[in-house]
Amino acid sequence: MMRCSIIILNWNGEAMLRRFLPSVIAHTQMDGVEIVVADNGSTDGSLAFLQGQPVRVIELKKNYGFAEGYNRAIAEVDAEYVVLLNSDVEVTEGWLDTLLTYMYAHQNVAAIQPKILSWQSKETARVQGITQVYFEHAGAAGGMIDCLGYPYCRGRFLTHVEADCGQYDTPLQVFWATGACMMIRRDIYLQVGGLDAYFFAHQEEIDLCWRLNSRGYQIMALPQSVVYHVGGGTLGYESPQKTYLNFRNNLLMLYKNLPAPQLYWVLFVRFFLDYVAAMQMLVSGKLLNAKSVVQARLDFLKARVKYAQYRGDNLRQAKVPYPTTISKRSIIIDFYLRGKRK
Repeated sequence: MMRCSIIILNWNGEAMLRRFLPSVIAHTQMDGVEIVVADNGSTDGSLAFLQGQPVRVIELKKNYGFAEGYNRAIAEVDAEYVVLLNSDVEVTEGWLDTLLTYMYAHQNVAAIQPKILSWQSKETARVQGITQVYFEHAGAAGGMIDCLGYPYCRGRFLTHVEADCGQYDTPLQVFWATGACMMIRRDIYLQVGGLDAYFFAHQEEIDLCWRLNSRGYQIMALPQSVVYHVGGGTLGYESPQKTYLNFRNNLLMLYKNLPAPQLYWVLFVRFFLDYVAAMQMLVSGKLLNAKSVVQARLDFLKARVKYAQYRGDNLRQAKVPYPTTISKRSIIIDFYLRGKRK
């Protein structure tokens, strides 16, 4: 058995592999550690580029998306730990050893993430000769979730991203670890069912972490390990498809995991807030995004029927029905009414 398999899921990402895979190879020279590239049916030059690289390649037959792509890849490795690593991540010296050392010493921690900084911000700082670097939107210094199911991070509050001034350099138990760079114990990943393939992409790692929280495991953010993430890769930040997946998957996640007393009032409030969001997109000229929100809500209602069994299974296995790592505050109220940005 390997100590750790670092799995990079790739789909037509030759350019990203050429730019960022060398940093992973250079900073991951450890015994018992392998680098795996799971290719989601790429049609570009990705597979040709990987020939001769010191990595193991798993060729998947088609684009299974982020969730099922990782499920299939993790099923094919034999390691105590697996790292889900985006192809657009630049790692730094000691990034992996820091995470492994912490996991060995804390057996109740099921998953952990490093500090995620913006690669573009780092490059801008380098060119301008400054030291200020910003957090990256996807994960920052650890994922949180508010009382209405809206995800946010230490260092990223809705659309506002903070500069890294060392304010989040303390290891902290968080609600979710980002799929951009997450280390997780493979046996626990399989035990809780892995990523939800129906999600395809977006918020599937938060759903996975909710199950970890509910079953009594801890999730940590360890800022002593640092990586740089480009972000927004396959789908841009304002992509209607990304809007659709985020809204639909968020509602499905709530339905799967929230116990009845909280679920009903949260879905009631979210009905109004989601349509307010759609109206705001409409008046901003983002017609396709507004339509995506409406379609997401309709498809959520259709999917609830088949998700009833998943919900029942999750609630029966939950040791902690309502995790204490869920914030009691609403980031919508904090951001728009109180002007909170951190």
